[in-house]
Amino acid sequence: MIHPVIQKVTDRIKLKSIATRDGYLNRLEAMSLRQRGSDRLGCANVAHAVAAMPQDDRFKIVSERAPNIGIINAYNDMLSAHAPLRYFPDIIKDEARLCGATAQVAGGVPAMCDGITQGTPAMELSLFSRDVIAMSTAVSLSHDMFDAALMLGVCDKIVPGLLIGALNFGHLPTVFVPAGPMLTGISNSEKSKIRQQAAQGLVGREELLASESRAYSGEGTCTFYGTANSNQMLLEAMGLHVPGTAFVNPSQSKAREALTREAVRTVLGITKSKRFVPIGKLVDERCIVNAVVALLATGGSTNHLIHWVAVARAAGISLDWDDFSELSSVTPLIARVYPNGEADVNQFQAAGGPGYVISELLEAGLMHSDVLTVRDEGIEAFGKVVHFQDQSLSWHLPKKGLDTTILKTVKEPFSKTGGLVLLKGNLGRGVVKASAVPSELHVVQGRAKVFDSQDALQLAFQSGELEAFCKTHGGVICVVRWQGPSANGMPELHKLTPPLAVLMGKGYKVALVTDGRMSGASGQVPAAIHLTPEAALGGPLAKVKDEDLVLLDLDRGVLEVLVDQSLWSERTLSSMPIELIQANGLGLGRELFSGFRKNVSCAEDGATSW
Repeated sequence: MIHPVIQKVTDRIKLKSIATRDGYLNRLEAMSLRQRGSDRLGCANVAHAVAAMPQDDRFKIVSERAPNIGIINAYNDMLSAHAPLRYFPDIIKDEARLCGATAQVAGGVPAMCDGITQGTPAMELSLFSRDVIAMSTAVSLSHDMFDAALMLGVCDKIVPGLLIGALNFGHLPTVFVPAGPMLTGISNSEKSKIRQQAAQGLVGREELLASESRAYSGEGTCTFYGTANSNQMLLEAMGLHVPGTAFVNPSQSKAREALTREAVRTVLGITKSKRFVPIGKLVDERCIVNAVVALLATGGSTNHLIHWVAVARAAGISLDWDDFSELSSVTPLIARVYPNGEADVNQFQAAGGPGYVISELLEAGLMHSDVLTVRDEGIEAFGKVVHFQDQSLSWHLPKKGLDTTILKTVKEPFSKTGGLVLLKGNLGRGVVKASAVPSELHVVQGRAKVFDSQDALQLAFQSGELEAFCKTHGGVICVVRWQGPSANGMPELHKLTPPLAVLMGKGYKVALVTDGRMSGASGQVPAAIHLTPEAALGGPLAKVKDEDLVLLDLDRGVLEVLVDQSLWSERTLSSMPIELIQANGLGLGRELFSGFRKNVSCAEDGATSW
């Protein structure tokens, strides 16, 4: 029996999406009814499409009318998480041939790493790269010779971009294929401690680099539960993976190869000649709600309050932050993984991982069980844990109670509500990752210190100005504005966490309020982020002045500046400094993204450019 609030929110989403969803499904149906690509396209078109293939594969496609799988690959060896994908296409092609089918690399998509670009101007391309990836996926699939698709990607913007692109080819059966997390290096808490010491000048660059290199030591995703690993949890909850694929390490090469081959068999099992479940039908309102519930139950990345709104929109579904908030009110937090706990994703996997979370949520009626997935068995298959033994895969129900510091039950959770909170008030609408904030900091009231950039805040910390402000006022609410999608592409502000954590460690009450983003790995410091409307579009953040009294109340969902209402209404909006306007969009290719900044929607609408 589904929880009544889960059903209520699902029904509301379905009701407000009727027109857009029906239009989407009608387009999908029309595409599904067409002839196969090699039968439909002209002879010259088909000859071009198969010219580089071995003769046997050409024969299979044209004469035998065998299914042809399009591979979209986010491989590059700059990203540790994507480096293993180099070998996947050959494995996929081999397995396809064994199954009497063919496969082609339809195209590659860019994949940038926020960990590399944090705190640099290149970070202003990060959010927009998601839409570039979606567009690249569409260009790759537009050759229109495919009966199914496999999406190879893992990290922050890559998976949402691939998913948006795939949903625009929603008539194709599609399976996502990840590469897994790197092996555990030093603990995430030890890494954070060294970062805070470096922020204070207590350790130098050499010691900091040594620490970071121990933390990021090999192939695979980072081991904290940030946006990349949240992606994988959500794909499992949506039934878009081979079950249990998310957190098997790349170093387990034989197991990963077996899972990749299983992905080929899985996607071929849902082509027209068998159980036809194209991704556009699979990703419906129930599927989207299941993803949000899984995010909330695990305290996942705040970035998904932007990304999954955009994903839903690509499937004709209207999702907003009120939906997240109401789902959060009944979804218990049952996982603690860094930054909302001490464990990393490898420990999370060992304790039961996504299989445990999904089985627990299904049993409690907090996820829809009557959904389509890429597997015949439905979503129940994703409530199991995968095992690789004697060169074969098997799935078993997860053991319970393996480590109750990492995973708990719905009946005895870490928290009765989800990890994300919607804040509302006279500063607009924003979100906060409450699961990572100690309960004693759920209500913070203090004087504002306003900054026009993250660099300005860093300089104020390094000069001692910020601590002097804290000494005078007992703490600080740092307001960092002009960081929204329209202003500069909405970069993550993760570099602000160490200095603010240092001030917290000295006993000051500290919080952050911004129209920018924080990393999926951010925590500890109360941070009201994604403020909408953003300052650059006339949002109230542009009215805040130094020493205004600001309140963040995570328990009541309130974000307000405590200024007399008549004075507040009369106060004029500050303008974005001319030097920022002139600097934004110049250098490192940012000029090419001026159209994105001009046309992008607000954060709550998914920060989409289309």
